[in-house]
Amino acid sequence: MNPSENRRGFLAQGAAATAGMMVPGRALAQNPDTDDNRPQVSPSPSSEIHPYPRTHAGLGGPVGTATDRGKLVAGFREANLPPVPLTTPDLEKLPFKMIGGVKEFHLRPMPVRRELLPGMDFHVYGYNGTMPGPTIEVVQGDRVRIVVHNELPEPTTIHWHGLECPNNMDGIPFVTQPLIGPGKKFVYEFTIHQVGSMAYHSHVAMQEAIGMAGMFIIHPKVAYDPPVDYDFGLLLQQFNVGPASQIVNTLSMDWNYLTINGRCGPYTSPLVVRLGSRVRMRFVNFSTLHQHPIHFHGHTGWLTGTEGGRTPESAWVPLNTIRIGIGEIREVEFVANNPGDWVMHCHMFHHTMNHMTSQVGPHIRGPQFDSHDHVAGFPQIMEGAMKMSPDAMKKISGRRTTEGMAHDWFKGVAGMFTVIRVLPEELYQELTETDVPIPVGTSVFGES
Repeated sequence: MNPSENRRGFLAQGAAATAGMMVPGRALAQNPDTDDNRPQVSPSPSSEIHPYPRTHAGLGGPVGTATDRGKLVAGFREANLPPVPLTTPDLEKLPFKMIGGVKEFHLRPMPVRRELLPGMDFHVYGYNGTMPGPTIEVVQGDRVRIVVHNELPEPTTIHWHGLECPNNMDGIPFVTQPLIGPGKKFVYEFTIHQVGSMAYHSHVAMQEAIGMAGMFIIHPKVAYDPPVDYDFGLLLQQFNVGPASQIVNTLSMDWNYLTINGRCGPYTSPLVVRLGSRVRMRFVNFSTLHQHPIHFHGHTGWLTGTEGGRTPESAWVPLNTIRIGIGEIREVEFVANNPGDWVMHCHMFHHTMNHMTSQVGPHIRGPQFDSHDHVAGFPQIMEGAMKMSPDAMKKISGRRTTEGMAHDWFKGVAGMFTVIRVLPEELYQELTETDVPIPVGTSVFGES
């Protein structure tokens, strides 16, 4: 059987498996066309005439109906359950202990080294050994205590971005608290009454610029309806590192590395989801200088929340490009009904390249191109401009999450760039639950 037949087989089997799971009354198989508990924008019968397809792209019902571009189409999870845990690719979560009914976290600001690309380790500031800092994940109503142990060689504070905490817990140097000196600690404690995507960061400007930020996610006690099957947190940053340097230049008004969760594409880990599932993505922008219009391919989603919390569904906006300003947070939900490997990236063109630095001589042009020196601006294709060693290539393509992708896929992924992999059931299970080798190109699909 050739690779094309393999791919068609996977798609057909995935569609059949997904259809087989559609058992009335079961979460793993909520049928958006028959589930009585499915929320409706309007009771119009037209939404029943136009079901939303789960295994191929399609619009669903007319504008304003529950199935319009998948707006209120449920995933595979049952309603009225706790939310799914957040997934933060390439980042850890901050552990806690329950002490007297309080969730106690220990956060350690410190100098760290972060590998933005294979073999490219840079000196930054972060928390608990990583940059960005580990994600804090809590539930509405929790009492939290965050003990900050300052392991930096300079003072710092922590601000809770978007949280309505007591004034003396807001973390503003001199205004609400004294700076936390090197080797000292400070205890932040408050009760969480909000729900949504927030953040934490140093409120010392240059410390933010060198990497000191992390996500602070607050779940509702019961998942929003329609519930999602996957919930991803993605923190966006940009840095300037000069030639022959390993230290981020926080005084620069330029940049040459763009990261998602502390890595540049193609080192970013793909988001792997099952065909037909409902997906939420939380984008947190802590870049120093730029907004990021993030564009995801192959699907249309809905803007469902900001750093202020959940947006009423009547105000949701359909989109596949979401602009996230500095300090802003945006939540997007979509139904992953179009199988394949879909890139997601900032649409500012220079933000889809790595290590953009000035160099001596003709711009990225070797002697083999001298016959074209009469063409102004040539060349502009930068493919292959940055060579990678075998060890670096293993870090890029030797990961399980990238198996089955096209040959040389990494050449099309750079800067603020990652991949959403929407896989039919059988392929999804093979990739995530076994160690069976996945042939190159298996997850590139055409029309069946």
